[in-house]
Amino acid sequence: MTNFTDEDLDNYLQNQVDLRHRQVSKSVEDVQKIIKDLTAGVSSKDARFQSIANSGVHNASLKDRPDLVSKWSALLRGRCAYNPAIQVLTPTLFLISVPLQGLMGYKERRTRQWRYYTQSGSRLLSPVREPEKFQQWLELESFVNPSQEWHDARMIIEGDIVPAKVVNVFKEHLEASIKTCGLTSKVSMLESVGSVVRVAVETSEAQIEVELVPTVELMNYWPKRARWPRLFQRWPSTERARCIKSFGFNLMATSNYHWLLSFSRAAQVLLSNIDEDGGCRRKCYRVVRQLKEGVWCPGSKPVITAYHLQTLLFWTCEKYPCTRDWRDFRGCVLRLVQKLHKCVSQHYLRHYFVRSHNLLKYSNTNELDDVAKKINNFLDSPGTYVH
Repeated sequence: MTNFTDEDLDNYLQNQVDLRHRQVSKSVEDVQKIIKDLTAGVSSKDARFQSIANSGVHNASLKDRPDLVSKWSALLRGRCAYNPAIQVLTPTLFLISVPLQGLMGYKERRTRQWRYYTQSGSRLLSPVREPEKFQQWLELESFVNPSQEWHDARMIIEGDIVPAKVVNVFKEHLEASIKTCGLTSKVSMLESVGSVVRVAVETSEAQIEVELVPTVELMNYWPKRARWPRLFQRWPSTERARCIKSFGFNLMATSNYHWLLSFSRAAQVLLSNIDEDGGCRRKCYRVVRQLKEGVWCPGSKPVITAYHLQTLLFWTCEKYPCTRDWRDFRGCVLRLVQKLHKCVSQHYLRHYFVRSHNLLKYSNTNELDDVAKKINNFLDSPGTYVH
């Protein structure tokens, strides 16, 4: 067995991990500028779709809550380089949420029998697949004060805001905006997968595939089904958990009927402040992510993404909440890799906030087994890979 030392890991960070980070950061910077201009063009055609510059703490719904904006800005200052709308799933695959405007005063409604429609608006006689734990229906009545523009048959059926119809309207504006914004040399439409709009963006580093998802940002509201933190949970602290929950959650238009619950802002804040006690959690995450992308699971559409690794890190932090648990850099990296191997081998990784959902439920089991073998080879001789 070939092992490695903390010094080997530090060299690996400097020579490979930091290089990848700089390349990805440059790609994010390029994509952010292009998509910002593109979504601003869409917004000029239909104000219900906002520029990504208006996401997160810049959301128009917060204009009357300067206290929250001030608190969040202070918490993220100097720690959050990326626009909160951008999630880097792999170095060449980004997920970007496009904020929706005009849906104000959200309140959770009692679960009712689900309704399903064709794209033309006809009621289906038999239901399709029931929503998952992290999905929900959305009605205009869920909002105290929806703007008049949302009373639109192109998006609404019998009072239900249908994500597939919202995506269709967005896609029409997007295709037109690529031309009117003079971005035809930088942005091209890709074939859609389900209800997700995909574009290819040319950057100075590489071609990046971007998934653009219309998103309802629900600030300062936490859904009942996300029972977090658990009772007597020691990480994060009660005060930090309360602050994180104030960032709220998103509802993303990723399927035909159901809106996907997303906690990207909460996860971003959790990750950005993860080593306040001087631990090595983030360093471990970066090393494992580099190994995942370079050795175990490369490619633009991997079965394991950065989102899965982030979730795994949060679970590990919760199980090992003490500062002393995160002092041994080498030992912590191996512990994280062992936990990843267990999850991939068992095809089971719980969603961190909606704990009843398995993030690997619909993943390709053959691909997961292949990744598990590669991780096992690493554990047999880790020094061969960290050099």
